[in-house]
Amino acid sequence: MFSRLTAVAVAVVAVLSAPATRAQAFINVLTGGTSGVYYPLGVAIGKIYSDQIPNVRTQVQATKASVENLNMLQQGRGEIAFALGDALKAAWEGDEDAGFKSKLKRLRTIGAIYPNYIQIVATSDSGIRTLADLRGKSLSVGAPKSGTELNTRAILAAAGLSYKDLGKVEYLPFAESIDLMKNRQLDATLQSAGLGVASLKDLSTSVDITLVSVPKEVVDRVGPPFVAETIPANTYSGQDKDVPTAAIINYLVTSSAVSDDLAYKMTRLIFESLPELANAHAAGKEIKLATAAAGGPVPLHPGAIRYYREKGLIK
Repeated sequence: MFSRLTAVAVAVVAVLSAPATRAQAFINVLTGGTSGVYYPLGVAIGKIYSDQIPNVRTQVQATKASVENLNMLQQGRGEIAFALGDALKAAWEGDEDAGFKSKLKRLRTIGAIYPNYIQIVATSDSGIRTLADLRGKSLSVGAPKSGTELNTRAILAAAGLSYKDLGKVEYLPFAESIDLMKNRQLDATLQSAGLGVASLKDLSTSVDITLVSVPKEVVDRVGPPFVAETIPANTYSGQDKDVPTAAIINYLVTSSAVSDDLAYKMTRLIFESLPELANAHAAGKEIKLATAAAGGPVPLHPGAIRYYREKGLIK
């Protein structure tokens, strides 16, 4: 009897003294549509975290991108997410027209990553060559209140256009837009993404396309956080010239509910795994540690600040 009681006591002590680290943490990576850039980068990040953070389980979730991602972070339904800079600013300020019913004050930034390029692509036989030519034509503007759709509104307004000037407005994710264009049911699409996005590569190898420029004067009218940029020649099949456009920085975002230790690990592993991200998508090549801590519209998470201090980016 004494032996049995001793054995039970030892077992109880062993359970009570088991390290807390055995508890499994969960990281939900919020991305975008599966044909965009966020998703393959998110898959890579999910694998990096599951491989290198002990006792963590990851999930990569396809979403409608920026606006949905930020609302989900605020609601505690994700631990890290991709978002465009203008959507992030609107979330912090509680811009209801942009899809935020109140100020999302739980948001915290992990870091700036790569720029999104405004890529307006039309079928060659649509006759669309300039922004003005979009009048009376059909245009896919991105999923409703996604970061892409917010970008579309801003660019059109700066060019003196609105949705009322278009022949038809389609609120579609990237892949669905391309399917319609291949079937001659849609004239053009605006896709806000990293260069070489899979959907536009697919389109350019299927039909003749025209990349519509966004002149610098239009970009200047939109103002920050948009900047003038260039889509280099030969980014897509049949594109033999550089095309002026607008760009806006993407961010990786978390929330104040994520612990400082976990946020530190998430930040560190991003910038220690840049080759893996570059392999996941060409846009990953544009992620640089040197610019990661640059001032954004939302405060950095304390865990991210700790990492950037270690690297000398923040004093």
